[in-house]
Amino acid sequence: MVREHFTHQIEEIKRKVLRMGSMVENIINIAVTALKEQNAEMAKKVYIEDDEIDAMELEIEEQCMRLLALQQPIAKDLRTITTALKIITDLERMGDHAVNIAKIVIEIGKEPLIKPLVDIPKMADMAQEMVRLSLDAFVKEDKALARKVAEMDEEVDKIYEEILKDVLELITAKKDTIRQGTKLLFIGRYLERIADHTTNVCERTIYMITGKLEEIN
Repeated sequence: MVREHFTHQIEEIKRKVLRMGSMVENIINIAVTALKEQNAEMAKKVYIEDDEIDAMELEIEEQCMRLLALQQPIAKDLRTITTALKIITDLERMGDHAVNIAKIVIEIGKEPLIKPLVDIPKMADMAQEMVRLSLDAFVKEDKALARKVAEMDEEVDKIYEEILKDVLELITAKKDTIRQGTKLLFIGRYLERIADHTTNVCERTIYMITGKLEEIN
């Protein structure tokens, strides 16, 4: 009976981590949609969503700490709980990056964009997919999926390099684009960091499954 209750608690933690991941996916989508539509009011919603993500992180952390204190888990159970604690830290930071994007959206306001937004939304779509799939790998304990998701980070890096190249060429040719160009580069950087955090999730998931820490990329 005690073991059954403990297993139920771990499954509940996994479900909450998955829900937190869905919230992070949503906040990234809101931030980048606000950028595409140049909608400052939408960008402000990111702050509210981020508060909810922070609250969810604390809730999961408290539940994990209670399990560690009361059940004193070992081996795989211990790795699962400590992995959940690591993952929610990465998810919280992803939310912070979305907030940083929202801040820039508000700063840009309605000023004409210096270039069409093609690569940034593409990066955002990939980052959101990586968040979703990395957490699927965690919940399903799927090592192969974790590796596959981590490999997607290379494609995100390539898109970021394209953004860097295009914007640097533009601001070199037209000095009046430097201010906004720099902000767009920051947005690309924040999305690239979100993808990096999903790689962390994948590495911790593989550790949870195998008991071995390894760098994937």
